[in-house]
Amino acid sequence: MALIVQKYGGTSVADAEKIKSVARRIARTKDAGNQVVVVVSAMGDTTDALMSLAATITEHPDMREIDVLLSTGEQQSMALLAMALKSMGYPAISLSGAQAGIRTDATYRRARIKQIDLRRIVSELEKGNIVIVAGFQGISEGEDITTLGRGGSDTTAVALAASLKAEECQIYTDVEGVYTADPRLVPEARKLDEIGYDEMLEMASYGARVMHPRAVEVGELFNVPVLVASSFNDNPGTLIHGEVAMEAGNKVRGIAHDLDVAKITVVGVPDRPGIAAAIFVPLADAGISIDTIVQNASIENITDLTFTVARSQLDGAMAVVEPIARSIGARECVSDARLGKVSIIGIGMQNAPGYAARMFRALSDKGINIQLISTSEIRITCIIDENRVKDAVRALHRAFELETND
Repeated sequence: MALIVQKYGGTSVADAEKIKSVARRIARTKDAGNQVVVVVSAMGDTTDALMSLAATITEHPDMREIDVLLSTGEQQSMALLAMALKSMGYPAISLSGAQAGIRTDATYRRARIKQIDLRRIVSELEKGNIVIVAGFQGISEGEDITTLGRGGSDTTAVALAASLKAEECQIYTDVEGVYTADPRLVPEARKLDEIGYDEMLEMASYGARVMHPRAVEVGELFNVPVLVASSFNDNPGTLIHGEVAMEAGNKVRGIAHDLDVAKITVVGVPDRPGIAAAIFVPLADAGISIDTIVQNASIENITDLTFTVARSQLDGAMAVVEPIARSIGARECVSDARLGKVSIIGIGMQNAPGYAARMFRALSDKGINIQLISTSEIRITCIIDENRVKDAVRALHRAFELETND
């Protein structure tokens, strides 16, 4: 008997008929002789609707109460799914994050899982129940409800699979797997049969919305095989795991893109020790994540410092940086929220020359200007104008011939 963890996203449980369809899929997994733990997201756009509702009450809602409010979305889904299974004759029980033993730190809206007390889940499995767990949420040491932030249900599912030593974690969503590019932008994009953790982490971190990066990190840390597939059909998905065969030919596995990019430039920064720390430490303390950082060559001990943040954090970042810029004697702070990024990703690139040149040539041929460049061993990312992102993704997909089989 295998233990399978399944996760269903908001589109998969968006209404009563879809919940019934999910229940039938779970029942088939149970009938195959498996123990099943299911993690569910809130129905459809419930989380956004709850945030909008809070905004009608106050412009500055308390973060603790926001987490209490948002947690109700997943609790609706878990209860309805358990009802659907019971109506079909399958024993099932729904558990909130707290009831499932998911313990987190006390950071509201973006809590981290610290440990999982499995006693309740194991007890229910031993009774023969299908266990339905509310994703995206947990409880702090102070017994307060917390939520895990965007993509939190993915993280819940993979963390449970790791803790339970499940045979596989299956992530069901509205796409059939991981593609070489967003098929909405590139119709000829090809679904990958498998992908390694490192490549998937870069894809997820730089724009691919199939899985959240934190979930991929947990999967890699505990070596949990993760299948990404569609909840709307039975087509094979993409397996994310640690033993992917190296390709003989093309070393680029996919193109990722992201439109959630804003740039801040601190102009005329004194080039002396401690200046970068004076800027970036307060940003970290404010919970603002920094992506690309570029410092120009110093001229007469004066330089420009540019970095990128998510658009949603631009105002907060500027509020932190502008007074610092004045205090260190910088000339001014300027920002641009009309940017996007496009990345080529592939583990084989680290030992093969020519990929950067090929990328830059493809963008140049389309008249796309590169504003910033960042790299890792398996990724090259270019920051460009948001209006050219679609053209860039298509051009790079063709340039690296990703529409053809390996």
